[in-house]
Amino acid sequence: MALVPYEEGAGWGVRQLHSPSATFRFARRTIRLRQDWRRLGVAAVVWDAAVVLCAYLEMGGVDLKDRSAIELGAGTGLLGIVATLLGTKEPALCRALYSKCCILWTSTVCLRHIPLYCLGARVTITDRAAALEFLESNVQANLPSELRPKAVVKELTWGKDLGNFPPGAYDFILGADIVYLEETFAELLQTLEHLCSEQTVILLSCRIRYERDHKFLKMLRGRFSVYEVHYDSSKDVHIYKAQRGTRKDDF
Repeated sequence: MALVPYEEGAGWGVRQLHSPSATFRFARRTIRLRQDWRRLGVAAVVWDAAVVLCAYLEMGGVDLKDRSAIELGAGTGLLGIVATLLGTKEPALCRALYSKCCILWTSTVCLRHIPLYCLGARVTITDRAAALEFLESNVQANLPSELRPKAVVKELTWGKDLGNFPPGAYDFILGADIVYLEETFAELLQTLEHLCSEQTVILLSCRIRYERDHKFLKMLRGRFSVYEVHYDSSKDVHIYKAQRGTRKDDF
């Protein structure tokens, strides 16, 4: 969400962060993303937390098919792109489902013209206004044309633009490395509460770097049931799942 870069030369894999692009392989596709550290700072580079959460989704951590999801603080858009790709029904299944329905309507249906993205996930990919053009370019470059209508890039400043988003309308809320600025914690929690229904599942992927990160988790646990569902020791990244009014067994 923040657009202020870290200090030059402060570590964090500076060479990789300053690269103008990054390439990944998810959902049987090669994803090539632009990066722009110098212009947009942390919002325009891919962080390990996003990669780990993408891998978790690809492993089947949750089923995104035919669901609605929203990503907060999307940055380069990697997570939202992968969620859109993974949330798409396999073509053979789409055709089979449609053929059953179409038999009821007509005996002469050309299935080649049926859009294969019809049962896919609906993903809203958000960030602050200054990052939207950059974010949109990555999304458009990495989704096939038939899937682009399923991924909507939209401005969201936590705690401020909530009227533009229907309350409780999403099955999943996704966030990767968005917990690091203490001054945004209250607005982030307000945004999560607005977007959540009783059934909404929040997935937050993060590296616990500072004491303030523990403070946010404590604040989150004050409003949601929160459990760690995955830890990548190679990247020191945790994935937390949160939901309103649920017990651990419900996950």
